[in-house]
Amino acid sequence: MTRTIMSASIALMLLAGGQAAAQQTPDAPPAAEKKLPDGTTPEERSNTARLNAEQAARARTDNTIYTQEVSAAAQQVAHDQQVFVDETAAYEAEKARVAAMSAEERMKWEADVAACKAGDATRCAAPVKAPPR
Repeated sequence: MTRTIMSASIALMLLAGGQAAAQQTPDAPPAAEKKLPDGTTPEERSNTARLNAEQAARARTDNTIYTQEVSAAAQQVAHDQQVFVDETAAYEAEKARVAAMSAEERMKWEADVAACKAGDATRCAAPVKAPPR
């Protein structure tokens, strides 16, 4: 498939080159262009300047897009870190609340056990009933 495409491309280039050569008249000499000291022509310099300007514009656009993407990524990282900090704080607060509740329940239970052992039957736990057989 690739060879076919390459062969077709080469054939078209050769055909186009032959047609361009046929269109030139052998009687007309090529237009004499002024060469600058560096060996280039004003047209070449103009084309080079135009291509450089186009490339510079693309580079500025690419740099702007890159800067925006970096900024968006930094904002996402900052957001994710803040979410982590908030969720961690909420987890730690819940853990502390549960620990305080457990400590309070344990102290009440220990007081009830001590009172029960001291003879206060109202603070004793109800006897466990055996399941029916």
